[in-house]
This record gives sequence, C-alpha cells and structure tokens, in this order.
Amino acid sequence: MASSAEGETFSTENVLEWVQKDKRRILHAVYRVGDLDRTIRFYTECFGMKLLRKRDIPEEKYSNAFLGFGSEDSHFVVELTYNYGVDKYDIGTGFGHFAIASEDVYKLVEDIRAKGGKITREPGPVKGGKTVIAFVQDPDGYTFELIQRGPTSEPLCQIMLRVGDLDRSIKFYEKACGMKLLRKKDNPEYKYTIAMMGYAEENETTVLELTYNYGVTEYTKGNAYAQVAISTEDVYKSAAVVDLVIKELGGKITRQPGPIPGINTKITSFLDPDGWKIVLVDHSDFLKELELA
Repeated sequence: MASSAEGETFSTENVLEWVQKDKRRILHAVYRVGDLDRTIRFYTECFGMKLLRKRDIPEEKYSNAFLGFGSEDSHFVVELTYNYGVDKYDIGTGFGHFAIASEDVYKLVEDIRAKGGKITREPGPVKGGKTVIAFVQDPDGYTFELIQRGPTSEPLCQIMLRVGDLDRSIKFYEKACGMKLLRKKDNPEYKYTIAMMGYAEENETTVLELTYNYGVTEYTKGNAYAQVAISTEDVYKSAAVVDLVIKELGGKITRQPGPIPGINTKITSFLDPDGWKIVLVDHSDFLKELELA
C-alpha cells in the first residue's frame, strides 16, 4: 500500500497503473543565468523565442523570465533565473543541451552567426545519419542543438541530461513520471547510448534525451541547471508513486506534496537516481497561476 500526505491510501498496483493514465506535460526547465536581459535578447533575436513574462522579486533578491515559442498553457518554455549579484555559474558535466527544431538549420546558423552567436558545430548531417544538426552556445555557455525537422507545434523540443545507468533511468522515468520510451539507440562507435523519453512523439512535443557514456557512472551537476517541471492531475497520488519508485530504483523526495505558501499551487519535488531534480505541479493550479501572472 502507498499513502499520500493527505492521508489517502492507495494500493500499490492501482497507483502505478494510474500514473500511466495521468495527463502529463513537461511544462518548463529552470536554470540560472548571469545577465537576464542579455539572455532574453539572445533568445529572442537569435532563436526567435518570445518573452512571455518577466518578474522581479526584490525581497528574495532574484528576477526571472519565461521564454518559448508559444503560450505556457500549451507549450514547453524555459524559465531563466537571475540571482542578484551573481554573474556566472558552473554548468557541470552532467547537463547536455536543449534542442530547437528548425526547418532550415543552415539559415538559422547564419542568422545566429550574424548576431554574434557562438557556433560550436557547423550545420551538417549527423555522423552515420542524414538528419542535419548544428550546435551553438548562449552567452552563459548553455549548449543548444539545432535540429532540421519539418513544421512542428513545439520547436523547443529536447532537454538532454547525462545519466550513469540508462536502463535504471528509463525504468525510473517510466514508473515515477509516467513517460514512454520513444526510442533507444546505441552508438558503439562513439561509445554512448541515448534514450528518448516523453509523453508524445518527438516531432509533437518536448522530450528528455537521456545519454549514457560508456563507463561513466557519475557527473558533476554544477549550480546552473536547476530542474524540470511536469504537470499532473493529482500531486498527492503522484508523490505516492514517486515514493514507491524511489524505494526500488533510488532517488530522493525533496518536498512533500502540498501547496506553496502564498500562491497555493500544489507541488511535490524529488531527485532521480542521478540527482536530477523534477517538480510535479498540479495542472489546474498551474493554469490558475498563469491567469494571475
């Protein structure tokens, strides 16, 4: 049996089945930047993102901004955080990249180059394949992969994280987060394996790209990338699921389910077996929060 913070008890079998039926979506990724206006300018001018909202919280000494290719109620966005007086962060070795889908990567790269962006891999087909990609860096050193793809409703399409045990991570995200394994590809020539995890096909939504590099079981996290947020219809049931999965596969609950003081949005947060942080957010509360923003 599993129980929630509200005292409700669920059967283990039922709650693990429920998570597969819960309507979920990756909402946003949170990370820290050294100059908020500089990053906003880069993302809007070079990537074509829209600034959706910006807020300053002087009593907490930070500001943040939400950017993406569509409204937050239906699209994945990035949440940039600027902490007063901190102009540099350590990205670490574990965070990989974000990815943006484009119908013409060659043109996008030239536009970014013309605006002073740093190109770290020129556009061209992937090694051993046909998909055209390129890599660029933003002003804080975060890497963005540019992927040539047909029209899509979600251009901000990937978050790549490195993990130490790919099969364990796949099981964790399937069981704890209700994600589906969309594809898995081993690249023995380059000594890595990837798994694409998400709630819909890759060309329809944002996915997690989990990467295992042969023989590497641990990575540094740094202090730059913070977390990813995922919506759920029931934070309490979700937390009960996570608790069960952590006992089996590892990880740690960092915040028990319940409302955030002041805004009353219900959340729960936890670390996966590699220490990557996930926040589950009540979907209805999230929409109400957007209405008040």
